[in-house]
Amino acid sequence: MSELIFRTEELEDKQITDFYVSSEYEQNIVDKLKAPSPVLLVGSRGVGKSFLFKVSEIQLKRTFAESKILPVYVTLRSSPLIKDTTEEQFRYWIMARICAAVFRAVRKSGKISLLSNASFLSDCNVSLNTSEIDRVINEYEESWKGGERKISVEEIPNLDDFLDFIQDLCESFEIKRIVVFVDEAAHVFIPQQQRAFFTLFRDLRSPYIKCNATVYPGVTVYGDTFEPTHDAVVINLIRNIRENNYVSIMKEIVSRQVTDSKLLDNLSKNGENFSLLAYAASGNPRYLLKCVSMAEKMDSSAINKVFRDYFRGKIWAEHTKLADRFSGYKEFIEWGRDFLETEVIPKLRETNDKYLKDEVGKGTTLYFWVHKDAPIEVKESIRILEYSGLLYEDAEGIRATRSEVGTRYMVNIGCLLAAEAVPSTTGMDIIKKSDIRRMNEYGMTHASYKRLEGCMIKNGSSVLMQHLAKNIDKLDLTEWQKKKMHEISIDTIGDVIQAKESDLKKAKFIADVRAKKIRNAAVAAVYEYLLG
Repeated sequence: MSELIFRTEELEDKQITDFYVSSEYEQNIVDKLKAPSPVLLVGSRGVGKSFLFKVSEIQLKRTFAESKILPVYVTLRSSPLIKDTTEEQFRYWIMARICAAVFRAVRKSGKISLLSNASFLSDCNVSLNTSEIDRVINEYEESWKGGERKISVEEIPNLDDFLDFIQDLCESFEIKRIVVFVDEAAHVFIPQQQRAFFTLFRDLRSPYIKCNATVYPGVTVYGDTFEPTHDAVVINLIRNIRENNYVSIMKEIVSRQVTDSKLLDNLSKNGENFSLLAYAASGNPRYLLKCVSMAEKMDSSAINKVFRDYFRGKIWAEHTKLADRFSGYKEFIEWGRDFLETEVIPKLRETNDKYLKDEVGKGTTLYFWVHKDAPIEVKESIRILEYSGLLYEDAEGIRATRSEVGTRYMVNIGCLLAAEAVPSTTGMDIIKKSDIRRMNEYGMTHASYKRLEGCMIKNGSSVLMQHLAKNIDKLDLTEWQKKKMHEISIDTIGDVIQAKESDLKKAKFIADVRAKKIRNAAVAAVYEYLLG
């Protein structure tokens, strides 16, 4: 199996630059991320949100001497480890995180030298103590270990003081603007964390600083004070499978990573099979990279096995696991899977089979439509399906039968084709003959909705410690990586969080480079698991 890398967190800056395919679509997003207006980059897991953030950061670093625009990258992926606290306390942690990231970016830019125990810019109107800020961050992020403790936050600036500090910093060192890239904007299944973040996101702006944030579709709670379309530029990261250059761009994304000459040869010889996998990935690079790594021979037998094992099995299992991690959403998660798997996909397949056999209708279809006044519980379940990448919102305000208005969704193409007897035989026909105007409709009172009536999201107690006690086999890691950690008794998710590179080097045949790679991959997998 080829050693392809699926997560941005595991890539070095040089690899990100080498792997970046600068299509017009991607570069247009990058340009908006570097522009003055705050941006929300919305997309399901694996579509490349973090990757484009890192590309933007790298490009700004390279042009800093001329543009005077300083990029600052902040990740909030450790938010699941923050012990339950108030929204106000959570904002202190976010502010501390941003302060620390600004210090690091300024220091690395060469603009100023920081002494670890000295106040920063003592001649500014506001002085910030870097060691105290690091202390606050560490105390918050170790709060999951238990024990009651009061975290002193006196050294963390309030919003006005921080904005004054940023202005002083920019004016003192001829920095035009600071662009903050906030990745993993708070735990997606803890609404109070999200509300706290977006309240700060809205207010954290001036001529000298702007923020961008990555968010997931559907499951993001913005709170009462933040209006996405008014307070930011919203970009939905969905690659259009109908674009003429779609397959060629997806092939380039894969080819940039592949070093195995045999796999490159297989990709070249089996172009039609690769195209089928590219469409099955529905614009998601992580899905495509995983599929290619599973189907190295790229022949029909390997392709059909990918549809059977990945799109009919693993991808559904990942969605179902959400109910285990977030029991308050259990009924919505289970109904969503049943609705898509036993109602929507069979009906789409029936429509497609009729067209392929007798050319009944305008063409095949990948789409279904839901009435705008469908029950809120249905919309909640559909939003979680979007988060999982099992479907994608294609367009709002679409008129259907009797001029009713609703939203059109595209089903994950891999999941749709996995229902075919032999996907490698019928798959490309279904895709090429699909018509966007053709969609199955679900009105405001469809019979499928009845089971969800009266369901409510349950705010259960924190289950963090239960998750940390679970076996690392639940993480999205290679079997070899899991084996090496088990060798040295790193058996639970909690063990991974606390393991150091020096611990990993105790395993056989693991030296500095491999230890770093394994730890990066393991920690990224842990946070992805905890974040949902």
